[in-house]
Amino acid sequence: MMLNNDRDFHLSYCTNIHPGESLDEVIHQLKSNVPELKKRLSPGKPFGIGLRLSAQAADELLTDGRLQEFNLWLDREDLYVFTMNGFPYGSFHRQKVKEQVYAPDWRTEERLQYSMNLAVILSRLLPEGSEGSISTSPLSYKYWMKDSGEVDEVYRTGTVNLARFAYEASQIKAETGVNIHLDIEPEPDCILENSDETVDFFINHLFPRGGEYLAGKYSLSAPVAEQMIRDHIQVCYDTCHFAVEFEEPAEAVRKFRQANIGIGKVQISAALKVDLQNKDRELIAEHLGPFVESTYLHQVVERQADGQIRQYRDLGEALPHLHRTEAREWRIHFHVPIFADSFEGLQSTQGDIARSLDIFKKEDLCRHFEIETYTWEVLPPYLKAELIDSIEREFKWALNLFTPG
Repeated sequence: MMLNNDRDFHLSYCTNIHPGESLDEVIHQLKSNVPELKKRLSPGKPFGIGLRLSAQAADELLTDGRLQEFNLWLDREDLYVFTMNGFPYGSFHRQKVKEQVYAPDWRTEERLQYSMNLAVILSRLLPEGSEGSISTSPLSYKYWMKDSGEVDEVYRTGTVNLARFAYEASQIKAETGVNIHLDIEPEPDCILENSDETVDFFINHLFPRGGEYLAGKYSLSAPVAEQMIRDHIQVCYDTCHFAVEFEEPAEAVRKFRQANIGIGKVQISAALKVDLQNKDRELIAEHLGPFVESTYLHQVVERQADGQIRQYRDLGEALPHLHRTEAREWRIHFHVPIFADSFEGLQSTQGDIARSLDIFKKEDLCRHFEIETYTWEVLPPYLKAELIDSIEREFKWALNLFTPG
């Protein structure tokens, strides 16, 4: 929905919450859920969608007039799409996803083509002169890298492919007037997992080497080529991911601003937080047990008494260390509901959301906001409710943060 304060902020929820990989499945889920949510949350005003399409669904939407048909449905229902989730390429529900969510990575033509398809789709859904955002994966997964040479190859090939996307997005803007940016989403255990790694990649790889590639291939001046990348490749700031990394929002945002890296999209999400100081760890392990599940990776980052950080690939791997570690706190990559700040002896990083949004609103750094709680199906039973009721509650909590006063 559009929030008409002094500036126009757009707020939606990511439809990766709904299962479905084919276009027909996606359309069915949208028609079953979104009109009712609009009726509850935005009667009489347009309601925005954060659209998630798999590569399969994106291909299908670009054939046989399906995109025009979808656009007509959006118009009839007074809905609009301003952002898309291009992170998960393939299946995302009801089967083991884990590290396959990062495949194919940015070394591949498949990832580039998928992202370009999403850009074409978004350009045809948005009105002329408007802005669209697409979140994407942070290059690749660190544990796939055998050595530093393979990491360097991810940087080299990823830089070229991202530059190629930037050029195509610039052509879309020239032809349609729609400005689309691809927003890289740092995540624990990925090649780009925190603000320092992300800034380093943009400053030392993407801007100079990507600009050099575009300048040579398309006979552009170096400043024009670099600006093209700055305009069309930005950052997606996921409040859960940065909180898991123990990053203070103000400091992380300062680093991006100092490097003149745009923040094109903010995903509003919360992580699990576990206070381990003078606590009954047996009881904590009991509370954490229901969050160990086989669908998604739930990386754990622990902070020890001396400030040192240790990471575990998944919650199931971390739990056996709970009684041995000297950690003071664990943060777990599990997208818990944002409207709750505690869960039976566990906490959330809800406070990081409020501090982050306060910065983005005051400094007008970003206008695209998307609630991303996608783990409803794997939540413990006591946290579950009817899906539409749950989404509505998420919206209402988030909307309070955008209300002046």
